[in-house]
Amino acid sequence: MTMPDQEHDTEQGQPLVEHLIELRSRILRSLGAVVLIFLPLFFFANEFYVLLSEPLRVYLPEGATMIATEVASPFLTPFKLTLVLAIFIAIPYILHQIWAFIAPGLYANEKRMAIPLLITSVLLFYLGVLFAFFVVFPLVFSFFTSVAPEGVTVMTDINRYLDFVLKLFFAFGIAFEIPIAAMLMIWSGVTTVDNLRRKRPYVIVGCFVVGMLLTPPDIISQLLLAFPMWVLFEAGILFSTLIKQQGEEVGTES
Repeated sequence: MTMPDQEHDTEQGQPLVEHLIELRSRILRSLGAVVLIFLPLFFFANEFYVLLSEPLRVYLPEGATMIATEVASPFLTPFKLTLVLAIFIAIPYILHQIWAFIAPGLYANEKRMAIPLLITSVLLFYLGVLFAFFVVFPLVFSFFTSVAPEGVTVMTDINRYLDFVLKLFFAFGIAFEIPIAAMLMIWSGVTTVDNLRRKRPYVIVGCFVVGMLLTPPDIISQLLLAFPMWVLFEAGILFSTLIKQQGEEVGTES
């Protein structure tokens, strides 16, 4: 290999090394933010778990309590809850680090589109979590505790309960991202607004199927998930249409 070829390879490899160094820095900053949030919150770990378990405990039979079936559960379960809570709180900062890493490679119009989507996606995820906690959990736990066979006392393990509610949190948080997913699919050219409108009946059926799978077998809780998903899908189509019209107007003026 000649000297010019070696210099060319060095110039090509150097940006890659710089990107990797920056990526490591962004990851370390995100981990550091999670740790800094976690440390003070851990002193209130038990209080957080009491608050999280309130939707279930209010429906437990009189005299029944939650139990810990493993030796380390009284410590590890609140620890895990506090860690997840720290990650939830740090999501905006983590997304900011991701944005700072990828933003230099985006065009100006892509940046204008990405920032509102990024902010909206975070808010929708939090909204889905709050909806699950304040609306879905009371109905779900009321149903589960009411169908226990006679002679069976409901005494839920604290670790199993945490795993259950975290799955529902993520399920509803992701479900509330439907408008963002629809807009990204249209923006990237995967589909069009008219195509999504034609597939509306299938989407509605899919919303009710998801509601059936993620909620107890009663029509009320199924509707509580299916109806918001349908509304959010329609919101995604509406905003995509408005953005498309705005883009066409800007293109016509230019």
